[in-house]
Amino acid sequence: GRINIGTTALGGAAECLELAADHISSRKQFGRTLDQFQYLRFKIADMATELTAARLLVFQAAEMYDEKHPARTMHCAMAKRFATDVGFNICNNSLQMHGGYGYIKEYSPERYLRDVRVHQILEGTNEIMKHIISRSVLGE
Repeated sequence: GRINIGTTALGGAAECLELAADHISSRKQFGRTLDQFQYLRFKIADMATELTAARLLVFQAAEMYDEKHPARTMHCAMAKRFATDVGFNICNNSLQMHGGYGYIKEYSPERYLRDVRVHQILEGTNEIMKHIISRSVLGE
C-alpha cells in the first residue's frame, strides 16, 4: 500500500543521494572537485536531511498502521505524499548534479528519476493524499 510506495521511493532516493555524493567527490571543475563548492555541499545536506525526515514519517505511519491507530489513514497518506515528493526531488537533484551524464541511460539517476516519479501517482495520486489529509485535519 501507501507505506510500501513511500518506502520504495526512499530506496531510490537513498541510492541517488549516494550516487550524487560519489559523483561530486570525483568530478573536477575549475581545478577542484565539485564537493568543494558550497552550493553543492548545501544541496547534499538538504537531500540527506529530507531523506531522514521522510524515513521517520514512514516509520511512524507504519507503526500507527500496525497498531491500528485511529489516525493511521491520515498518517499513511502523509507518509506516502511526503516520501514520494522527497524521493522525486532527491533523484532530480542527483540527476542535476550529474549534469548531462544524468540523462544518459548508462547512468543510474535517469532510471531512478523515472521509477520514482510514478510513485507520486501509484496508490492514489499525491493530490488525493492531500485531500485525505485535509479531510482528516478538518474533521470531515
